[in-house]
Amino acid sequence: MALLSVGIGVLAQPQLAVRFMTVKDDRALNRAVLVGGPFILMMTGVAFTVGALSNAYFYKTQGLISVAVAKGNTDLIMPEFINAAMPEIFVVLFMLTLLAAAMSTLSSQFHTMGTAIGHDFYREYIKKGEAGKTVDVTKIGIAVTILISVVLAYILPISIIARATAIFFGLCAAAFLPMYVGTLFWKRMTREGAIASMLVGTFSSLFWLTFVHAKEASALGISQALFGKATILSGTCTVVDPILVATPLAIIVAVVVSLTTQPASDEHIEKCYGK
Repeated sequence: MALLSVGIGVLAQPQLAVRFMTVKDDRALNRAVLVGGPFILMMTGVAFTVGALSNAYFYKTQGLISVAVAKGNTDLIMPEFINAAMPEIFVVLFMLTLLAAAMSTLSSQFHTMGTAIGHDFYREYIKKGEAGKTVDVTKIGIAVTILISVVLAYILPISIIARATAIFFGLCAAAFLPMYVGTLFWKRMTREGAIASMLVGTFSSLFWLTFVHAKEASALGISQALFGKATILSGTCTVVDPILVATPLAIIVAVVVSLTTQPASDEHIEKCYGK
C-alpha cells in the first residue's frame, strides 16, 4: 500500500503544485519533461527495485533478510545496504545528494505551511484581505512548523519512515488530487466543489487512519479508548489503505457539489482555460 500511496500521492504534493504555478509558459514545462520524465522513472525504478533486492543481497552475504540485518528497524535497511554493498566514495556522494534533496523538499514544505498560516489563514481569513503583519506571521508559522518537525523526529517510534511517507502521500492524494485534476481539466469545477472535495478527502482519510486501518488505529489507541476495540470495523476493511476510500469519496463530492453550485462566469473560464 505504501507503493500505491506514493505512486498516486506524488502527483498532489502541495509544495510541487506551488512550484508548477511559477512556470512561465507551456514551453518551459515541455522542456522540463525531457529531463524530469527520465529522472523520475530512474529514481523511482531504482528505489523500488533496490529495496526489494536488498533481501537477496543480505541473504547471500550474511544469510539474513533485510529486516533481520536492520534489527527490526525498517528505517535502517537502506543505510545498512548502502554501507555494506557500496564503496566509500559512493556513500559520501549518496549522503550529500540525499541531504540536498531533503533540504530542498523541507524548504518547500516549510514555506508552504508558513504561507498557509500567514497568507491563507491570517491575511485572507482573519484580516479579510488586508496585509497587516502577514510577513511576520508567515515567519512565525515557518518557525513553529520547523519546531514541530524536530520534536516529532525525536518522539516518533522506529520504522516510521515508510508508514509516515505512505500516510503523507495518501493524504495528499485524497485532499488535493481530485481538486487539482478537476480545476485543470473540467471547466464545470467550482470553488465550492474544490473546497468540499478537499475537506471530505482530508477528514475521511484521517477517520480511516484513526478508526479503521489497523496499523495506525492500533498505534494511536483512540478507537480502543472510545469504543473498546482497536478498530471499529473488522475483516478485510482493516487492511484497506485510506487512499482507496478517501480519494473516491473526494472525487464524488467534487463532482456532485460542483454540479449543484453556481458555475464560474464565462469571463473567468476564458481567463483560465482560453477560448
